Amino acid sequence: MDTSDTNTIERSLTARQETRSLRIYSFSSYSTAAMVVSFIPLYFLDRGFSEQQIGIIYSTGPFISIFANIILGLASDKFRTIKKLLMLLLFGQLVMISLLIPTQNFALVCLVMMGFYFFQTPINPLSDSLFLLSTPYTGTPYALIRIFGSLGFAVTAYGFGLLLKQLSSQWTLPLVLCTIAVTLCLATRVRDYQGSARKIDFSGFFKLIRQRDVLLFFFIILLISIPHRMYEGFLAVTMRHMGASDSLVGLAWLISALSEIPILYLLGKYGHKFKELPMLMIASIMYALRLWLLSDIQNPYWVLATQAMHSISFGIYFSTALRYLSHLIPDEYRASGQAVYAVVWTGLAGVISGLCGGFIYGHFGRETFYKLGAMLAILAAAGFLSRHLLSRIDRT
Repeated sequence: MDTSDTNTIERSLTARQETRSLRIYSFSSYSTAAMVVSFIPLYFLDRGFSEQQIGIIYSTGPFISIFANIILGLASDKFRTIKKLLMLLLFGQLVMISLLIPTQNFALVCLVMMGFYFFQTPINPLSDSLFLLSTPYTGTPYALIRIFGSLGFAVTAYGFGLLLKQLSSQWTLPLVLCTIAVTLCLATRVRDYQGSARKIDFSGFFKLIRQRDVLLFFFIILLISIPHRMYEGFLAVTMRHMGASDSLVGLAWLISALSEIPILYLLGKYGHKFKELPMLMIASIMYALRLWLLSDIQNPYWVLATQAMHSISFGIYFSTALRYLSHLIPDEYRASGQAVYAVVWTGLAGVISGLCGGFIYGHFGRETFYKLGAMLAILAAAGFLSRHLLSRIDRT
């Protein structure tokens, strides 16, 4: 065996090891996300907070995340590191959750949650950048790494739901501390991938995001992000009002997370064969149908059926939106572009859905709340279709 063959084998082994490290990290990282989405709202509800107060908690966090995502995205591009920032963010999460455990005052809870979201919301866009940039080195498509995040979300949502049913919701925050600590340890084992080594011209980036196509894309993303955050933020509360236990809520999130895995796998293999904007339109229509059904369901077990629709709505949307974004924004601005995307997807949408959604849910009821979200999803579908048709006209 000559030297070139030996080097090829070594590179192949290194690529497999790195893919394994990224997948395990993704699994653990989304375990924390499962706790934040599935059980922290129930934790606050069991502590006596109203739906409107929970909405305020979930809007103050995304508000601060707007600044966090921009700051961390620019820092990643300027200092050319993702791994070190991920470790810093995970350590900050540990501190914030530790402070939240003894906190009883509503205003202080909001303040601590703002701090937590500052460290938590940039995690996913930075991780996504890491996964996307790893592909040329590992040969593993983004979707085939992100699948393990879905598995982590699913296993945690159901397994910890069963555990909390036995232990009570007071154990929610200690379990969150455990998932964050494990993720921090795993983050030390991944490689610090980066894009182009050219000098970053940040004025060029800000000029880029002022372009018409980029602005229109982010505006339509906002339209679909609001109903997604409405659904995500209030599903557990809705199910609890229907009489569901923590384990049933966990089962609902398990079904949604598992349902997206085959879609992410298929998109990782064959997604490049399909146009992004029509697929985003299909995902938006499915979001509208999901929300409309949830406005009328009375039995929590029927919610489980709607959760399977997550495969078409979020499963198609998430991977396809990132792929379309990569066409709009060059590699050297990838982390910053991901940050702006996260500002819209998590920050602005979280503020609007938390403040306005919590008010609507508390004063006008569940039916109005979810039907309003369905209408916004239909508007997003129309926006994606219009952009697709206009792009075809421009090409001709």
